[in-house]
Amino acid sequence: QVQLVESGGRLVQAGGSLRLSCAASGGTFSRYRIGWFRQAPGKEREFVALINRSGSMTAYADSVKGRFTISRDNAKYLVYLQMNSLKPEDTAVYYCAATSSSWSTVVSDPQSRWYDYWGQGTQVTVSS
Repeated sequence: QVQLVESGGRLVQAGGSLRLSCAASGGTFSRYRIGWFRQAPGKEREFVALINRSGSMTAYADSVKGRFTISRDNAKYLVYLQMNSLKPEDTAVYYCAATSSSWSTVVSDPQSRWYDYWGQGTQVTVSS
């Protein structure tokens, strides 16, 4: 079983940058693909980014492509989400999640139902 803890969320001005971290413990981290999701008030949780087990492949939602970068350090049990050119519509609680489902499954159907373990979330607020 894997425990995930997000950090790094805060208030930032539009156009600014943030780096979120997701720290894992309690399992074999390199066995899992890791995704980032976000949920804004009154909206459903949505997929943001995904990284494979080795870190060699990534996938992004169209809304963040070119602005966000996901990476991982398996030796440190960490996954990062670098967020640049932030917009007010990026305001949400950001969650990291671990999945043992196949890459093809989670890329073709980037829904939260494929993920086995979730963190508690970190708040990102982008002011205009």
